[in-house]
Amino acid sequence: MRVRRGVRSILVSLVTGAPCAGAPPKRTHRLQTSTQSSGGASTPVARPEFPVTRVGIGYDSHRFVTGRPLILGGVRVPHSQGLAGHSDADAVAHALTDAILGAAAAGNIGQLFPDTDPRWSGADSLKLLRAAYDVVRDRGYVLAQADLTIIAEQPKLGPYLASMADALAATLGIAAAEIGMKAKTNEGMGFIGRGEGIAVIAVATLEAR
Repeated sequence: MRVRRGVRSILVSLVTGAPCAGAPPKRTHRLQTSTQSSGGASTPVARPEFPVTRVGIGYDSHRFVTGRPLILGGVRVPHSQGLAGHSDADAVAHALTDAILGAAAAGNIGQLFPDTDPRWSGADSLKLLRAAYDVVRDRGYVLAQADLTIIAEQPKLGPYLASMADALAATLGIAAAEIGMKAKTNEGMGFIGRGEGIAVIAVATLEAR
């Protein structure tokens, strides 16, 4: 049985471990080395040249109540009800705050801004988001991008998503194009489907600076 040259090269590579003819060179991550002192002695420490990337996930949900404005992503959305909460109950900002903090292993929003502290009563959640991001930046990380999904039966949020992305991006000092915003229903299921509240899932990617 005749074996084509390219296939033969692949077979030889698999058996011998030799590079496949015509294959691109194998990519490796070079390491920079530095020294770290310990008890007067210096020990080499390998540090990767490529950026360190960390990913965090945030989740928040709030119950609908009457007598409060509905604020999502820093945008006031027309609706007959708002969300219950100690602050302004901006579930979008809260989920993103937890995602950013989680990616940096810097705790969570409840630890930084506990609902037992009267200072945060009615607080603007975008300001809390910025304060949390300052904590993350102090640890040497910057936000590369974020992706958020709002889950709600009502109101319809499509017309407000771009404004939310703009507000979040301005708060964090990044381009609005780096903030992904989506809205979905829960197909009538659960507390969201019954119109009792809203939930938000956020994913944030940090890079070491």
